[in-house]
Amino acid sequence: MFFQSSRKTPLAWRQLMKEKTRLLVAVAGITFADMLMFIQLGFESALFDAAIQPHRNLAADLVLINPQFQTLFSVKSFSRERLYQTLGYEGVKSVNSVYIGTGQWRNPQTRLDRAILVWGIDPAQSAFKFPEVQQNQDHLKQLHQVLFDQAGRPEYGAVGDIFQKTGNFDTELNNQAIRVRGVFSNGASFAADGNVITSDSTFLQLFPERQRDRVEVGLITLNPGVNADKVRSQLAAELPNDVSVLTPEGFAQIEKEYWAEGTGIGFIFGLGVVVGFIVGIVIVYQILYSDVSEHLPEYATLKAMGYRDRYLLGVLLQEALFLAVLGYIPAFFLSFGLYQLAYAATMLPIAMKVERALTVFILTVIMCSFSGAIAMRKLRTADPADVF
Repeated sequence: MFFQSSRKTPLAWRQLMKEKTRLLVAVAGITFADMLMFIQLGFESALFDAAIQPHRNLAADLVLINPQFQTLFSVKSFSRERLYQTLGYEGVKSVNSVYIGTGQWRNPQTRLDRAILVWGIDPAQSAFKFPEVQQNQDHLKQLHQVLFDQAGRPEYGAVGDIFQKTGNFDTELNNQAIRVRGVFSNGASFAADGNVITSDSTFLQLFPERQRDRVEVGLITLNPGVNADKVRSQLAAELPNDVSVLTPEGFAQIEKEYWAEGTGIGFIFGLGVVVGFIVGIVIVYQILYSDVSEHLPEYATLKAMGYRDRYLLGVLLQEALFLAVLGYIPAFFLSFGLYQLAYAATMLPIAMKVERALTVFILTVIMCSFSGAIAMRKLRTADPADVF
């Protein structure tokens, strides 16, 4: 009879609620550990998304690049002739090219120069999917006209605000006078704090050392209904090995892999997640171990009455899961708010994602369950005869 009634008693919950101060400390510790994981994963994802956003917005079915191209920070060009060769393949509708270079943008208020990524496109053909670019692309047909990335760093000046109010903004790029004729939103990234798009003719005037027949990205548009993977495989097999044929997403992954694996960024953010996970394990273990130590006579009594270690482990795991949920909820909402603050301060595309929320919750459950399993060792070594 006692056995049946005891199973209905929420023992784990009552033990947690008995020491409310200890419970608050435990929840605060888990919240801190979860926030650390949320922040590390959030910034890593945001930085990678920002780095590959222009790649994903290229208006093309396939992309042609130099095989040594790794990042927009240090571009590699190839002969435009290779791009024209693709027109001879079945299924290819049209081709386009993009120049990429790093220029010096002058803030007209401070007169300070700052590096900015410059994209040179054919204004008569669509090169980007950004709606603002497609709507204002015709303005680029005049020389020294540009479209400015209003989501870039504020150090470039209040370009977006001034342009929206006056419809005009004049400054210098590479010591040449230019005029902003429109704005779009891409954002800062590893490769650049901002972006401008101009015509290919203006680009070559801004970078006189560049050769017209050497481009950084070739855009290939296929006829409707054509299998892009089939055409890509054919082009990759038959074109010379001085070019690589990729999908826009494959092109984006090259940039992402460079920053994730070619630098210490991926390791640093991953280490932050591991540290948060370990901190959480230590905190929960200390709480559960203290709880077991204080209630050792009660646990010993239950063992003497015939309760197995498996039942007692279940009680500890229930406590651990309660702590996981109680610590996760405030961490989720606090991290959501921090994401908003980070976006306002850095303009990085950082936002709460479902998969990240689930990942951190699963890590929290594992973290707390593991701590409960370790704390159980205290009970397994306890002998009721020794306690009494």
